[in-house]
Amino acid sequence: MQKERVSENVYWFQSDVYAQVTAGAIIGPQWAVLIDTLMPEETPYIKDFIENELLVPVRYIVNTHHHADHSWGNCYFPNATVIGHEICREQMLGRSQSALAEAIKNEPLFRNLCIKEPSITINKGSLYIKIGKKQIRIFSTPGHSDDSISVLLEDDRILFSGDAYMPIPYFVGGDIDILTQTIMDIGAMGLENIIQGHGDIVLRGEIENVTESHLEYLKNIRKIVKTASRRKNPIEFLLSQSVEDSGKQRICMGGLAQDLHVRNLQWLYLYELKKERAESKN
Repeated sequence: MQKERVSENVYWFQSDVYAQVTAGAIIGPQWAVLIDTLMPEETPYIKDFIENELLVPVRYIVNTHHHADHSWGNCYFPNATVIGHEICREQMLGRSQSALAEAIKNEPLFRNLCIKEPSITINKGSLYIKIGKKQIRIFSTPGHSDDSISVLLEDDRILFSGDAYMPIPYFVGGDIDILTQTIMDIGAMGLENIIQGHGDIVLRGEIENVTESHLEYLKNIRKIVKTASRRKNPIEFLLSQSVEDSGKQRICMGGLAQDLHVRNLQWLYLYELKKERAESKN
């Protein structure tokens, strides 16, 4: 696990286990807010750093969405209150429970885990928490998933974006149109830093270019899917498309970028196909 002090009493953690997934911590005088938990095998290192080195307990955990690499470490903090989207709670009570049961069959480490879902939820609007002199705003940033939320340190202008903003935009299980708008909104927020759900921190001088690159990527894959729909073997065509040709690097997210790129293409192709068929019936 990598860690870095981003600002006064603000920390960033990055996984060495899976896809450079990230987490964050905001440290107050008496307690801390943890934003996501990394992979569960790394969560104890975060817990040790906050509780035994910084000497404060974690009072709140904010899950930016329900995916395992962001939320399965919640149970290491039995006294913390978990905050998330309403849909995040629903997904963790349903899908996460069954996914953990399946994962336990292949990974003995997971036998010690349990799903700890949000007990405080948001849907529309924002939730505010004051921690020391810092105020954080928690709000919905959908597109990657319906339950995606982000955390903004208002005075520091640091955004923990979750997977709403990551090295390669990813919308499988979400919505490309909504994600496009979310990325545009994040890019216009006047931020100092974006702590992505995966990958390295995006600094103020980089935000404009990275945002433009994300939007260009989303335009490019729309064009690819449109071309595929005219081909005799559309899926074969999609599988042949390189992520580099759409403006992103294969090495992103520990080398997962090409796989995520192809999944994006397939998801969008099937979505457009279903949409076209539904319209033809009407």
